[in-house]
Amino acid sequence: MHPVFRALVDTAGVGLDAPHRPRLHELRHTFAVRTLLHWYRTEDNIQAKIPSLSTYLGHREPACTYWYLSAAPELLALAAARRDGIRKTPRR
Repeated sequence: MHPVFRALVDTAGVGLDAPHRPRLHELRHTFAVRTLLHWYRTEDNIQAKIPSLSTYLGHREPACTYWYLSAAPELLALAAARRDGIRKTPRR
């Protein structure tokens, strides 16, 4: 899979001026963080949804997926605000 991804990135010229070329794992990380951000912003039930995200990402347990919360400052802030009962962003 990695050689095909690399060939596609190279052919498309993605990241030519970047300090390092995009990696497949970075797309996975972006997907996970954006999914969690969306769920927090729309006030979805994260506890109910994270097992499906965990399965999709190939994690053995949902606990392995929770590290994404600390990997993105905005996500960490939203999780803390929800824990504290503070609504920081309007519903969309």
